[in-house]
Amino acid sequence: METTLVILKPSALLHGYVGQIIQRFQQKGLVIRGMKMMQLNEAILNEHYAHLIDRPFFPNLLKSMMASPVIVMALWGKDAVEVVRMMTGATNGRKAAPGTIRGDFSMSGQENIIHASDTTENAEIELKRFFKPEEIFDFVPTSIKYTYEPTELL
Repeated sequence: METTLVILKPSALLHGYVGQIIQRFQQKGLVIRGMKMMQLNEAILNEHYAHLIDRPFFPNLLKSMMASPVIVMALWGKDAVEVVRMMTGATNGRKAAPGTIRGDFSMSGQENIIHASDTTENAEIELKRFFKPEEIFDFVPTSIKYTYEPTELL
């Protein structure tokens, strides 16, 4: 079992897609272990997107990510990083498969609705960046035994 970071970007909030997106994750069986709304600033975005700082689109990315608050979530489940990435779809919404979050809600590479950690290692780093330890709860709903077969919970 693992925990991954998801950011519902300003494009998700400004279009009113938040409830639908959260519902998809819950319907899949992922558990929300942490969730909050926050306003991102240049400092945290420079750290989060350090690998993109030298790209010509970076100033537009900063502006986009600070256009409104975002919602950050810690989602927990078996292979959570991989499952969330599959549900998220290709980075460019025009190329994302129908049925994925970006495929259903985005037409852009930048205004692409959602960020999801790409590896378990990055998930650990990103979760620490956006959450204090006390903001992530060791919460397991009783329905979990009907989500996984017993050996998958080990």
